[in-house]
Amino acid sequence: MRMAETGTDPSKPHDFDRSEGLDDLDRRQLAISFERAFTLVRRLNPQGDISLTAASALRTLERHGPHRLSELAAKEGVTQPAMTQLVSRLERAGLAQRCNDPADGRVVVVRIADPGRELLLVRREARAHKLHELMSSLAPADRAAIMAALPALDRLADLLPP
Repeated sequence: MRMAETGTDPSKPHDFDRSEGLDDLDRRQLAISFERAFTLVRRLNPQGDISLTAASALRTLERHGPHRLSELAAKEGVTQPAMTQLVSRLERAGLAQRCNDPADGRVVVVRIADPGRELLLVRREARAHKLHELMSSLAPADRAAIMAALPALDRLADLLPP
């Protein structure tokens, strides 16, 4: 439809009911499809790799910079003792480092180390290779639909608090 037919301007924010177009059946199917996508992503990780929680914590540190343990635990949805153990393992593996907060030397923060960045890069490259293989098996229309959905999926992920 053209703009004149719908009465809306796509360049302006749309004030809509957030559940518009999602009935209960759609919501269930959405949940099922995301569960299957999560399984796909999990299976694309290299064998013998770090845990999903460890990878998520490293990604958070990579994307948002150093964090206090308590902040990192809250963002990752784990307890502070669990995050303390995880960060200790990441430190022993050379993937993360504890250091003093430059703004307050009394505070200890966790930051990603260069080998942690490299590990995330290797993981992404491995998943990209496997995804490319899988996507090449799809029909061109399916590949185009997935690629077209990526910006909306990024916006959806950005809705979660950092």
